[in-house]
Amino acid sequence: MGNNSIPKKELLQDRDKALEVYNAKHRKSNRPALLTKDEKKKLGIGKDQGKAVLKYARISARKVKIVLDLIKGKSIDEAYGILRYTPKAASDLLYKLLKSAESNATNNNGLDRDDLYVAEAFAGQGPTLKRILPRAQGRANRIRKRTSHITLVVKERS
Repeated sequence: MGNNSIPKKELLQDRDKALEVYNAKHRKSNRPALLTKDEKKKLGIGKDQGKAVLKYARISARKVKIVLDLIKGKSIDEAYGILRYTPKAASDLLYKLLKSAESNATNNNGLDRDDLYVAEAFAGQGPTLKRILPRAQGRANRIRKRTSHITLVVKERS
């Protein structure tokens, strides 16, 4: 595979044009144009947020989404309080994930901790582990142990 990324010098000269292309929506899908990870880094896209991703969490996405809906749009301190006192299995995982996203925002991108809020939070289905449970008369039932991929994004309030 060839390297299709643009050199940094050219990218920075055409920064306005590249950002305009990135921010323009596709006419059918309303998705932004695809840039490589390297190009996003050179343009500084994503420097206004902290992001943390947990993959292959051994809890179903359906159970995680219930807790995620509680903290979407809340400030960091309020989200910590909600997660600490919510009696769900997902709240412990999300507490750690939120702490990681906050650390990424403050340490890597230099954002102010007091102005952070949960901008995006979503969970998608991961691979399902399939197990067999023996039943009477030689039959078997399938057990589905579901996993999920969880993403948390924190941004600064302006």
